[in-house]
Amino acid sequence: MNKFLIVGLGNIGNEYANTRHNIGFDVVNAFVLKHNGLFKQDRLAYVSEVKWKGKIFICVLPTTYMNLSGKAFKYWLDKEKIEVENSLTILDDLALPLDKLRLRPNGSHAGHNGLRDIELMLGNNNYPRLRFGIGNQFPKGMQADFVLGKWLPNEIDTVKLKITKSIEIIENFAAIGLEKTMNQINNLSFKQ
Repeated sequence: MNKFLIVGLGNIGNEYANTRHNIGFDVVNAFVLKHNGLFKQDRLAYVSEVKWKGKIFICVLPTTYMNLSGKAFKYWLDKEKIEVENSLTILDDLALPLDKLRLRPNGSHAGHNGLRDIELMLGNNNYPRLRFGIGNQFPKGMQADFVLGKWLPNEIDTVKLKITKSIEIIENFAAIGLEKTMNQINNLSFKQ
């Protein structure tokens, strides 16, 4: 049975719920919910095991806060004996407009503290990630407030559409592979 590690990046605590920076948590929660999974608190994370079409998904929401996401990522990768190419990290991305999703096999952390810590723990940046565009419509000096802010009413339909598409991307990543899934979604625009 193929095994996959699905890691949603975010921060624990009600004050961070439904914020742009927690979209990784929201996507992984939606994936687990769709497949009737349940999270339990475990070492460094909330964890759920989901089975789908002969595959096992170890779904992880780190409880380490964003800046230390690498600890939970590396722990669960090693504990479950999952190859790094069978991991998928889901995160927010300021550099992408709201209507975009971008799947990549590797790449720079681009200033994202969650990715920076994963890179530090792995010793390289060769791990797949799904970047969920959040846009960058904020005044100069207000980046932190924007990233930690809630979605605007006119963004919610697009966000919901992209969460649904992200669930499909996780499934396709496991079923048909990274390359084919990238070809299907990287140039699409998701607008509601």
